[in-house]
Amino acid sequence: MDERSHWAWGHASKFPDAQARGQLGRLLAAVLGVLPPSPTEPVAEGDCAVRASGVVVPPSLAAVCTTDDGVRLRHTYGRSFLDQYRGFLGDFRSAPDVVARPEDEDALVAVLRWAASAGLVVVPWGGGTSVVEGLAPREGERRGGVVVLSLRRLNRLLALDETSGLAHLQAGMTGPEVEAALAPHGLTLRHFPQSFEFSTVGGWLATRAGGHFATLYTHIDELTAGIRLRTATGAVWESRPLPGSGAGPSPDRLVLGSEGTLGVITSGWLRVRPRPRFRASAGVHFRSFDAAVEATRAVAQSGLYPSGCRLLDPTEALLNQVATDGSAVLLLAFESAHRSVRGPLEEAVRLAEAAGGRLPRPVTVQDDGDAKRDAAAASWRKAFLDGPYLQSTLISLGMAADTFETACTWATFPALHAAVKAAVRSAFDGRPGRLSCRFTHVYPDGPAPYYTWITPMAEDVPAQWAAVKGAASEALLAHGATITHHHAVGRMHRPWYDRQRPEPFAEALRAARKALDPQGILNPGVLTDADGG
Repeated sequence: MDERSHWAWGHASKFPDAQARGQLGRLLAAVLGVLPPSPTEPVAEGDCAVRASGVVVPPSLAAVCTTDDGVRLRHTYGRSFLDQYRGFLGDFRSAPDVVARPEDEDALVAVLRWAASAGLVVVPWGGGTSVVEGLAPREGERRGGVVVLSLRRLNRLLALDETSGLAHLQAGMTGPEVEAALAPHGLTLRHFPQSFEFSTVGGWLATRAGGHFATLYTHIDELTAGIRLRTATGAVWESRPLPGSGAGPSPDRLVLGSEGTLGVITSGWLRVRPRPRFRASAGVHFRSFDAAVEATRAVAQSGLYPSGCRLLDPTEALLNQVATDGSAVLLLAFESAHRSVRGPLEEAVRLAEAAGGRLPRPVTVQDDGDAKRDAAAASWRKAFLDGPYLQSTLISLGMAADTFETACTWATFPALHAAVKAAVRSAFDGRPGRLSCRFTHVYPDGPAPYYTWITPMAEDVPAQWAAVKGAASEALLAHGATITHHHAVGRMHRPWYDRQRPEPFAEALRAARKALDPQGILNPGVLTDADGG
């Protein structure tokens, strides 16, 4: 089994050797106009600085809890830029005191009750893929110690209602485990976030994860029929799996996006569908990014609802090897389990061409299970899943690189885009750098822009990152956009989330948290302060 890296994204074997990283460094040097960076090596796992555990596990929980340094190290950070940077340097002084890995809800509740009685903080843990610092409590939030509560052993398909198209999935199932469980039944959840290989059902629900569908079913919200969780006191919170309900405010909507602060999600009823057999895709090229934006808006407002409608600016298209001639590219895709989707694709292409687009290659149509794939779309899919690995490589080359995403209305996007570009370039503080943009999801009323930036590391890397992140975030809020479209809040986005949400809602959220977690043990610092702040 390919082991996951102790500091970087994904499998350890995918971290390139020094020669391959050196080649990438030379390419980056040409793009940025700097001297080629020399690859450096991460601190070996055995040489990392790990905080000593200050908690004694009671004998009754010894079977599910550990204070082993190696296990605690691997449950310290998510995979934000700063998480990986600290891990690269071997700094794991934020390690939890205990890692608990219960195999059932009884053991999970026992851990929660022990933590409450001992004055410990509990952080629910799925796949450890948070990119918003949602997993490592800061010094002032640790109280008597930190227990990471891993849900990975709750990883079974509990029930399948094929008639209704519903699957009852435990929270610890990863994306591949979900699809493997559904495949023998000819079904799929079809929720593919970029973290698909490693993230879990519980993590998707807790963070309102965005997935495969670029329109209509964009978030896990739309695939959720019911949720079960255990509160900090062990109480059961379970909603009925229903197609819809008008019975007051939705309990599921409160849990979705709660980021482990209201309870520990243990399972969910999710809407599944037959695996697609019919597909059609095309890549429409534009000389002007503005024209490409207008074409994307036309498709988003057409009622066609493509499964894929992702716009790449010229830099994104170049980096992903979708187009190398300076074109912006709109990747369109349709799919169905029941009928050909050639017609809807051709209609979407006509809309894009009317806005100035051109088709350098014919559309690709797959009917009756044919295995053909559009080359540009296939290249984009591979680059999409491999994208997070690049950030780890860039850290070893002395490059600061990160992403941020948002959503806004079509009317506000032009001004927002200009402001974001100006803010980030100013925050580079004279250093060479690049900023690119793509749309990951689109709606009739607006897009979800996703930005990537890269610049050589300064002497104080955390301060450098904070300057860019702060400048970009201020630009987003100033233009009415959201601080995050699908990456969640965590600790990273709290300063801007606090300003985005209505204050009466914040008060209601604090009250709900107090009612469900009276001692404030669950993930303090995320969404609200556990002490009521």
